[in-house]
Amino acid sequence: MTEINPTQRRALRAAAHHLNPVVSISQKGLTPTVLAEIDRCIKAHELIKVRLYGIERAEREPLFNEICTALDCANVQHIGNLLILWRAKPATDGIAEKSALAGRRKEKPGTKKQAAARNELRRRRPG
Repeated sequence: MTEINPTQRRALRAAAHHLNPVVSISQKGLTPTVLAEIDRCIKAHELIKVRLYGIERAEREPLFNEICTALDCANVQHIGNLLILWRAKPATDGIAEKSALAGRRKEKPGTKKQAAARNELRRRRPG
């Protein structure tokens, strides 16, 4: 289980405030499939919320600790039926990341129609 200091915990709680739960645990409890889904979500987002349905109050804290131990993540907060989990993303080598993005051209944000209209204007522009 990853340990975090109170300052980090406060910052993570603030960052998680606007998040919606991405994983739900209900009737069957913490199955390997649910644990794998939590792991995938933490790898993608670092900070996630997990909602518990139908789990008794006395069982929530051991469940929270079991998840954190199994996935080596930090328990940020436990309020009622919500658990907030955090794990730092593993460091990736910048070479692989740069090469994957090297061929992509950055487009201006907008819809496909807007992009088509911009391209049409560029094509018609004299000179």
